[in-house]
Amino acid sequence: MPSRELSPALVRTENMKILEDIAECLERGDSASLKVLIHAALAQNIKADDILRESLVRGMDALGVKFKRNEVFIPEVLIASRAMKAGLEILRPFLSEKRDTAGVTIVMGTVRGDLHDLGKKIVQAVLEQAGCRVLDLGVDVPKERFVAAIRKERPDIVGLSALLTTTMVYMNDVVEAVERAKLRKQVKIIIGGGPVTSSFAYGIRADGYAPDAFSALDLVKKLMEKKRRNSRSSNG
Repeated sequence: MPSRELSPALVRTENMKILEDIAECLERGDSASLKVLIHAALAQNIKADDILRESLVRGMDALGVKFKRNEVFIPEVLIASRAMKAGLEILRPFLSEKRDTAGVTIVMGTVRGDLHDLGKKIVQAVLEQAGCRVLDLGVDVPKERFVAAIRKERPDIVGLSALLTTTMVYMNDVVEAVERAKLRKQVKIIIGGGPVTSSFAYGIRADGYAPDAFSALDLVKKLMEKKRRNSRSSNG
């Protein structure tokens, strides 16, 4: 018998199911199953961008909510982090080459005392997909390294990340170090991470806060557009 072509509605349903399954594997930290499902999703012509947004980012966002509610703890987050990295390695060659923020240089790092970089890696992947040049300083980064990176790389934006309430206060130390080095006017500073809030960002004189990766991309676009407007005004 000839094969029956699936209806568009059924295709959408099946695609949604596999995206949900990938997100659930991520939350469980099941790297092996996650990799199999991502390959299957790509074989079904699901876009890598959609897998990133609807599965990996959504799964990590859900895990972040559970972490805030003390329903999961650091070991589970670290296991999910490994699964996330495995998924990103598969998807990276297939992500679309968007250039909304082409030419923007961003230095990122998890601040001193904090060894968690999952959220930062997600943000990095989304920003690179949009055309940004992202320099990742890694984890447990002291304020001196941020200052040195600003001097050397002359980035447009510095991104600070922290997962713990005990380490997010160090973000203020970084901002103050950049100010003391007289580099503050050269760079915008944005922050993010599990315990971080917009009011905290305002309190430490950061230029913005993003609760997730795609919000971070929107924030970068807004800051760069504001910079371009100011540049046109000063040159006009």
